[in-house]
Amino acid sequence: MASAPQSRYYESHGLRLHYADWGNNGAPVAILVHGGRDHSRSWDVIAKSLQPHFHVLAPDLRGHGDSEWTRGGSYALTEYVYDLAQLVRSIAAPQVTLIGHSMGGMVSLIFSGSFPDLVAKLIVLDGVTMLPDTPKPPVHERIGKWIAQLDKLHDRTPRRYASLEAAAAQMMLHNKRLARDLALHLATHGARRNEDGTYSWKFDPYQRASAPHRLWSDDHVALWSRITCPTLLLNAGESFLAGAKAAGLERYFRNARIETIAGAGHWLQHDRPQEVLGAIRKFLGLAAVSG
Repeated sequence: MASAPQSRYYESHGLRLHYADWGNNGAPVAILVHGGRDHSRSWDVIAKSLQPHFHVLAPDLRGHGDSEWTRGGSYALTEYVYDLAQLVRSIAAPQVTLIGHSMGGMVSLIFSGSFPDLVAKLIVLDGVTMLPDTPKPPVHERIGKWIAQLDKLHDRTPRRYASLEAAAAQMMLHNKRLARDLALHLATHGARRNEDGTYSWKFDPYQRASAPHRLWSDDHVALWSRITCPTLLLNAGESFLAGAKAAGLERYFRNARIETIAGAGHWLQHDRPQEVLGAIRKFLGLAAVSG
């Protein structure tokens, strides 16, 4: 089994996008889609566990990891969906299993509702970020908020860290459960070295802005109803997302079930890796992890 993946690239929207390829050609394809301000190597534990059974690919979304940033800082969810569609097309997979975390979960849900025939199974890790019946703010408010966000980001200086250890320490401040060695792994793949020897995060700060033309709750619900494959909504017991606490979300899907990982925050795959892995493997019909 590969201890580290191959780096591969493909083109989407004129951008050179990167993905980690864990190998196992000829096996069913599983694509692991990270969340905002994250990167493909965040999935290593899950990727290694699934690799004997799947050809595992983990893309760096545009503006993240080793993928190019967009010109003009445009990062609507549908643009990530386009990139995912291009990846599926480039590998010529008839069907894929999708596993998405947070924003990557939303991207996976939108893709699965838009192209239900292409998705064999869908797992969303704490990724329902918009609830049904969420009120839609007036359009002038959405545009005003977006412009204010872009103005603020334009004037922002990227933070610099003296070392990868310092960058990892910053991640541990945001997630109290994050183990030091995992934080260092995430920082090693999530930061790049500046000319002065300091480190800054690889992600484009502009992906923090909320596009005013985004999909709204009725759009998401319409897409959920079109998803035909078995779906697992795997929530974090101590998530900050309302979606993790909402009762009855499965009724919006044809074939979904909700499970909750107790004692885990939003980064459930880092907080409770064995429990998350066990739930994923069970849902995919794989044997329990030994050891």
